Amino acid sequence: MSVIAVINRKGGSGKSTLATHLAAYCSSTGAAVMIGDVDRQQSTQTWLRLRKLQALGPDSEIVGWCIDPSSFARPPTGIDHVILDTPGGLRGFDLARVVMYADAILMPVCNSIFDRESAAECLAELRTLPRVASGRCRIGAIGMRLDTRTRGAEVMESWASGLDLPFVAVLRESQAYVRCIENGLSLFDLPAAQVEVDLAQWKPILQWLHPVLQPEPRLAQDFARSPPTRGPVLRNTRPAPHLAPRPALAPRPTAARPEERPARAVAPSQVSRWLDALPIPRFLQRTP
Repeated sequence: MSVIAVINRKGGSGKSTLATHLAAYCSSTGAAVMIGDVDRQQSTQTWLRLRKLQALGPDSEIVGWCIDPSSFARPPTGIDHVILDTPGGLRGFDLARVVMYADAILMPVCNSIFDRESAAECLAELRTLPRVASGRCRIGAIGMRLDTRTRGAEVMESWASGLDLPFVAVLRESQAYVRCIENGLSLFDLPAAQVEVDLAQWKPILQWLHPVLQPEPRLAQDFARSPPTRGPVLRNTRPAPHLAPRPALAPRPTAARPEERPARAVAPSQVSRWLDALPIPRFLQRTP
């Protein structure tokens, strides 16, 4: 099960739009998807209620999950992908609880100095968390609601490069997103010919998430390079040199057991004869 969190402290950066569309894409592939709403506004839950009114079929079903950030629990079993929509201003222990289970973080950022500064502060805190610092959770930025007629994409890419932050893609300002959200739909629920330009902008995002959504199966040589932790580990795998057979050795004489050894005849001593002559019980007699 993969967990993808959409995080940005700045409100109105497009987190819910990104989370709902990502959940709709995963559902369109036939996967069991759950969208976890950590935001108190419960925006994605409203989108799910509207989605149930659409005749989309069972393959487009998405399960809702309301989460309290102060008591974050492990995602339930039986789900292939979990998409987390987080609130603005998420920081401290609440942020750490969300990242604890995340495999990837998408950070939607709009092109304004306020959005970029807020995203930079959030990124700095994320990089202090163990799961991000160890590389188990990757982070990528997405430019949201950018006007293709301006240099907004270049500014965002330069900003992300200065922070050593992967700049994954740009999503343009489009009324298609507004119409989809108002009806509980996504671009992936519409005919491709109607939203061809917008769907093309999603290809870099899906390619960047491919290792998380569809991890490669481990090959035989991978297991050979990393042997299991249980059981003995062979340190020297070189074949042993050929040894000539040793000549057969004559069997060693087996020592007779004490009870099998013949009793040695001992001549009775003079004291033993005297003791036998005395009227003393035999079990009290002590041979010197």
